[in-house]
Amino acid sequence: MVEIELLVEGGNAKPGPALGQKLGPLGVNMGQVIGLINQKTKQFAGMKVPVKLIIDENKNIEVEVGLPPTSQLIKKEAGIEKGASNQKEWVGNISMEKIKEIAKLKMEEMGVEDLNKAIKCVIGTCISMGVKIDGKDPREVLKEL
Repeated sequence: MVEIELLVEGGNAKPGPALGQKLGPLGVNMGQVIGLINQKTKQFAGMKVPVKLIIDENKNIEVEVGLPPTSQLIKKEAGIEKGASNQKEWVGNISMEKIKEIAKLKMEEMGVEDLNKAIKCVIGTCISMGVKIDGKDPREVLKEL
């Protein structure tokens, strides 16, 4: 059994050298693999998504889709293409409700059991990305928690 981990654009994986080098020696149908990945990741269109391919001895393929990185979820919710290039620039705004939703989604992956800790992690990502929370500097929001 072989496991291959990839980071692909949701619903838009394409055959390329990186994937070809990993799948070629296994003798699996590249088109079939790309189709499976795109089908399973289409709900994350426009976001980078971690994917694990599990290929057994009989060339059966299983696709496990993880959650996009926190930064990708923030970008989607804030409606921005990329984060700020420096800490003094603000490129977007997100609501505290969306921060809580992202934190709930990512809690297990973050390895925290307390929602407040997960929220603080998401706010930290907002700081580094230059995304305000309800129009406020995320540092102020952290102090209020």
